[in-house]
Amino acid sequence: MEESKKRLIHLIHCRTYSWKAIYQLLKIDPSLASLYTTHEHQSFSNAVKGSFSSPQNIPIEQLLEYYQKNQIHLISYFDDDYPMLLKNVYRPPWVLFAKGDKSLLNRPFPLAVVGSREATSYGKKVIEYLFPELVKQEAVIISGLAKGIDTHAHQTAVHLGGKTIGVIAGGFQHIYPKENQTLANYMMEEHLVLSEYPPHFRPEKWHFPLRNRIIAGLARGTVVIEAKRRSGSFITADMALNEGREVFAVPGNILTPSSVGTNELIKIGAKLVKEPKDIIEEIFYERKM
Repeated sequence: MEESKKRLIHLIHCRTYSWKAIYQLLKIDPSLASLYTTHEHQSFSNAVKGSFSSPQNIPIEQLLEYYQKNQIHLISYFDDDYPMLLKNVYRPPWVLFAKGDKSLLNRPFPLAVVGSREATSYGKKVIEYLFPELVKQEAVIISGLAKGIDTHAHQTAVHLGGKTIGVIAGGFQHIYPKENQTLANYMMEEHLVLSEYPPHFRPEKWHFPLRNRIIAGLARGTVVIEAKRRSGSFITADMALNEGREVFAVPGNILTPSSVGTNELIKIGAKLVKEPKDIIEEIFYERKM
């Protein structure tokens, strides 16, 4: 492993380093060569402005050995295999922790599917209706391993012989919700689970909206199936729109709270989805442009 990458990974383990702080450090010292010198505080203090937390107490060599032993891939922003789509989003993760088949990150048809944690039978039936053709077209289904629509999306992709990526808040040792531990373990073996946090980091409330930018950023398009207004799924779709990605929404009953968000997305410009080809044609047309 290159020394500059190891130093970046070391910084990621310092909880007090924000994305902006690391960005400022990289501007001062792109290789982070000063990280272990006796002058590190003098070099970095102005940029970090009080957020500095010395990495000396973090056993980076033991951690790297643990990651290698447990087949956890570390993909830095500067690596060739870092997903190009994700690299173009606002504040992309400096390091991705990946467990499973990391080649899924560079498939041609990555598609995010998100929705309510209180999935209705309608939402689940929509997934079962749309997915056979999407999987046939080799879509890689990306979701957040949350309850409801996320879980059903991952499970249906697996059942149909497709491929799926789960993006989690927190690290691999703290899967949330706990009832998805078995599904997550399977995906770590046969598919892919991603996090921007080291495995021992517990999920914090603020991790979840940050996780949504990765889901939207990895995909060429985001499909929203059931979402309340200003829900996490609505926010994910809004992030996708801001990044110039395609957003698709499945319409629902105007009297149902779980359809308010999707109907609102259609109203402001998301493409209404009635059948799989509504998604496929848009994505493949974009790829030809």
